[in-house]
Amino acid sequence: MKKRIIGLVLVSALTVCAFAGCAQRGTQTQTAASGSAASADQTYTWRMAHEEYTNDMQDIYCKEFAEKLNENSDGKINLQIYGVGQIGDALQQCELLQNNGLEFAMISPGNTGTIVPENQLFSLHFLFPEDLEDAQKVLDTSEALNTDLAAKYLEKNIQVLSFWTEGAMQWTSNKPLQTPDDFVGLKIRTMQSPMIVAAYEAYGANPTPMSYTEVYSGLQLNMIDAQENPISAIQSSKFYEVQKYLTAANSNIYVTATCVNPTFFNGLPEDIQQIILDTAEEMKPRAYEIQRDKNDEALALIQEANPDIIVEGITDEGRAQFEEKALTAYDKYGELVGADGAAILDKLLAEIEAYEASAQ
Repeated sequence: MKKRIIGLVLVSALTVCAFAGCAQRGTQTQTAASGSAASADQTYTWRMAHEEYTNDMQDIYCKEFAEKLNENSDGKINLQIYGVGQIGDALQQCELLQNNGLEFAMISPGNTGTIVPENQLFSLHFLFPEDLEDAQKVLDTSEALNTDLAAKYLEKNIQVLSFWTEGAMQWTSNKPLQTPDDFVGLKIRTMQSPMIVAAYEAYGANPTPMSYTEVYSGLQLNMIDAQENPISAIQSSKFYEVQKYLTAANSNIYVTATCVNPTFFNGLPEDIQQIILDTAEEMKPRAYEIQRDKNDEALALIQEANPDIIVEGITDEGRAQFEEKALTAYDKYGELVGADGAAILDKLLAEIEAYEASAQ
């Protein structure tokens, strides 16, 4: 991984700094009492880490977020962006954010399910509306997510500014995947998430947790038969080279969260806090556009590079079968996360049902 050694040294240094109470590089923030207004000449320099590489979705988002913060603050806020590996891996970045060793970070459920177990509801299949624009509207407006689930993050010293999707999860395979019966005995690579495993077990598949870096060779050597990822990841990792089918399943959405350390945030002047909140809100529609453009571009590149790949959706009848089977994993979610998590899911289901009814 690029700059891996440097990244690990920085992790150690920053972690020590965090526990020593010296993590915040914008030392001016310490001189302004919470609730007061920033002085006219006060400037801030902060760090934001994300889980991806240069020009990936999170990188584009974070750089635009930084530009808007600078613009909206009349140049007072300067946000430095670090990709994965520059300040540790995704989990280390999350830990630094929790420990106030980092001001901002992108946090995704696939990497933080053990820290905030309730966020594994994002791994449930056929939960959100099939249309991604509708799914993003649910993410933007849901009280179950933005209040109740966000409170679970806050208990772990992570403050969510917004949830947004990087696109729907799609399947690649060497045979058609149109009904749950097609999954029986299928070795499909998944992340090491109990909920993702449970989702595919509900179809009779053989979910196989595997490091992301091993997926291409696993497909090539037939160690696994299929995998799931957003289109952009399928394209960038060239999984289409060793698969015959790309099924636009929209089985679930890959959700990430723009987050800030709450201790740091609460210590800022009120006007600076409001700039951060307003900028995060301003980025919501832009986040949707970023994922749409990147995924559309990726699909076109896949079809250009491999004209023989079969790209197909799922029939309404097949989707109904998947939705029925997926309910088994919903029950598993309640067992894994307890009553609070189950209540969040129930509330979210009611919100989605109400949204879809109003949209008809």
